[in-house]
Amino acid sequence: MRDYLDLFLIFARIGPVTFGGGYAMLPILQKEIVENRGWASDEEIMDYYAISQCTPGIIAINTSIFIGYKCKKELGALCAALGMVFPSIVIILLIAMFLSNIMAYPIVQQAFKGVRVAVGVLVVNATVTLFKKGVVDVSTFIIFGVVFIILMFSSVSPIPVVVGSAIIGIILKVRKEKVS
Repeated sequence: MRDYLDLFLIFARIGPVTFGGGYAMLPILQKEIVENRGWASDEEIMDYYAISQCTPGIIAINTSIFIGYKCKKELGALCAALGMVFPSIVIILLIAMFLSNIMAYPIVQQAFKGVRVAVGVLVVNATVTLFKKGVVDVSTFIIFGVVFIILMFSSVSPIPVVVGSAIIGIILKVRKEKVS
């Protein structure tokens, strides 16, 4: 029972950080899940994150479900997902109750500006971490470059780009094994 409570509480601490989207939680996930708990490796977190981006739903919740399932199967997935959404539900309810009254205050507007900056830094940190762990050789650097150009300078949906990258990764792995 303690393991399920731990899953809930850890994701309840991570959940509020997802205000900037799922990317903002990546450094905290890495610290809590990989370093502090040893529940997953850096590579597994990256894999869960990549799969979560390709599956329907919210990245943060999908990732929590994958990690919870790895740790404690179905009930672990449920506890992790509930932990992830619980703080957001409470915060949204509180904001909804008081929003119209407090948004007019300049101090609140400035606080939201500060939060946006902090979230931006968290996203950059997550990006650098993913880059360091994902771009490990010339072929992954080329894939990165092509994907970066496609996504930055066109209106192509990320879904076919991620699927195409996965296929290219598989092809490169098979070719590398045949050469070896």
